[in-house]
Amino acid sequence: MADNYLGRKMEEYRARAEAPVHRPAVTLTRLLLRNRSYRGYDPRFVVRVDQLRTLIEVNTRIPSARNQQVLRFRPVLADEAPQLLPLIRLGAALPELHLPLPGTEPNAFIVICSTVPEDRYVDIDLGISAQSMLLRAAEIGLNGICIGAFNPARVRETLGLPLDPLLILAIGRGAERIELTEIAAGESHAYYRREGVHYVPKVRLDDLLIGR
Repeated sequence: MADNYLGRKMEEYRARAEAPVHRPAVTLTRLLLRNRSYRGYDPRFVVRVDQLRTLIEVNTRIPSARNQQVLRFRPVLADEAPQLLPLIRLGAALPELHLPLPGTEPNAFIVICSTVPEDRYVDIDLGISAQSMLLRAAEIGLNGICIGAFNPARVRETLGLPLDPLLILAIGRGAERIELTEIAAGESHAYYRREGVHYVPKVRLDDLLIGR
C-alpha cells in the first residue's frame, strides 16, 4: 500500500512539473497601470546599458509624424547620473518634500533631443516616443518618469550634446507605492501623498467624453 501511495505521489509530482505554466498575459491595460511616474528609486538596482538600449530600440518601430524620425537619444548611466541630478526637478506639486528623497535618486536617464527645431510634429513624436519607452520599461520590470523641468543649456553642456535636449526620462526600479484615484473633471488634478502612498487623480471616463 505504501509503495502504491508513493508511486501515485510521484506521478502527481511529475504531472505538475510537466504541466505548462500559465502566467497572466502582459496586456496593454496591465502595462498602462504599471507605467506610473516614479520619483523615488531603489538605489541597490543599477540600470545597465543594454536595458537603456532596449528602451531606445522601440523608436525603430513606432509611428513618427511625417515619418521624419528626428529624435535622437543619449543614454546616461550611473557614472554620469550624479552630474544630471542637480539640473532636474521632480515633484513640483510637492515642493516641501524636495523629491527625490535622499537615497532614492535615479541612477540612469535617457535624454531625448531633436535634429530639427521643436514644432508640433516634433512634439507629437516626443509624446509617442516617451510613452512607448516607458511602456517597454514597465514590460521588462523597470519604471520611469518624464522630466520636463530641467536646465537645457546646462544639460547640453554637461553631457557634451550636439543637440538641444527636449525631454529627460529617468529610469530605474521604482521604490514607491502609487495609486490612481478617480475624480470628476472639475476636481483638483494635483497628485498628493498620504501615509507613504502617492495618489494620482485621473478624470473618469464619462467626463472625458464629448456629447455623450
